Amino acid sequence: MQEEAKGKLSPNFELSRKELIIIGASLALTILAGGLNFVAANPIMVFVAAAVALAVLAALVGVATDQVGARLGAGATGVLQSALGNLPELFVGIFALRAGLTQVVQAALVGSILGNSLFVLGLAFVVGGLKHGTQKFDSSTPRTIATLSLLAVAALAIPSIVDRLHTPAAGHEEGLSIACAVVLLIIFAASIPFSIKGGPTSLPEEDKKGEAPGWPVWLAAVVLIGASVGAAFVSDWFVTALTPATETLGISSAFTGLVIVALAGNAVENVVGIQFAAQNKPDFAVSIILNSSLQVALGLTPVLVLLSFVIGGAHLTLVLAPLLIVALGLTSLLSTLITIDGESNWLEGLALIGLYIIIAVSFWWG
Repeated sequence: MQEEAKGKLSPNFELSRKELIIIGASLALTILAGGLNFVAANPIMVFVAAAVALAVLAALVGVATDQVGARLGAGATGVLQSALGNLPELFVGIFALRAGLTQVVQAALVGSILGNSLFVLGLAFVVGGLKHGTQKFDSSTPRTIATLSLLAVAALAIPSIVDRLHTPAAGHEEGLSIACAVVLLIIFAASIPFSIKGGPTSLPEEDKKGEAPGWPVWLAAVVLIGASVGAAFVSDWFVTALTPATETLGISSAFTGLVIVALAGNAVENVVGIQFAAQNKPDFAVSIILNSSLQVALGLTPVLVLLSFVIGGAHLTLVLAPLLIVALGLTSLLSTLITIDGESNWLEGLALIGLYIIIAVSFWWG
């Protein structure tokens, strides 16, 4: 494999070509999105530029987080990525809630879970299966993730069922949503020591082999802070342009959240999972991809629920549209059935992608 060209910054460390491209692209796209927003350009142009900038900034946050975490061990790196990896999505959610776009936020959170568990995992299985045939991996990690994912799905479904069935708890959906969010965060916090000790939800040390010399802490911190600040501004521009752009294009708010917003914050950072599958490392691919879904369900979703009651704007509850609940349930069922045996092939990957497309199309009209 051809070695990446490197740009030297000092005698002690160097940036790879890939890192230089990500940093440069993040800066250029952020400036472009800001400039288009400042001159009040066509909202579609602002929307597209901000969406692409968000995707690249998400990748940059991942790179910087990985560099900081490399000094803390694999388990701690996984925890750090859990906390910081979803920053762009968090900012989009906050600004969307302040703009009253609750439906978009709900759809985006569900879309992130569906995008990882169906679309990205399916692509990984297709790429790995076509290149290497049937791939085998340790099924203990998917089983652990499946258990926690089913809990998260239940926490998202119960408030909706309470509302639809008009049980005695109906009318108290906000309080029930807060209670569910607190439970999910407690379980997420309880999983952190397990992850730091190197349990199934931690990232493997082998991921670090063959990389360029690590960045100094000051550079990783500066890049991480800069990417986070950039993501905050771009998220604001993205949400500002979202409604006029989607109305002009004739796209429903549900489809926008489920597909466009979700993919903008997740697509680039999850390419690494597909790369591991192509390298015949299915254990790493499955762990990384499914953990991304789990982090959204156990971490990002309850945080946004609780924040929505203090930041102003619309309150985010876990009362979802019935189709979103069904989509979550089918996703959890199919991904668990396919991964629980510890084997994957390209046809199973195609089945996951097929379900994702069917669900996405069903939301095209709203």
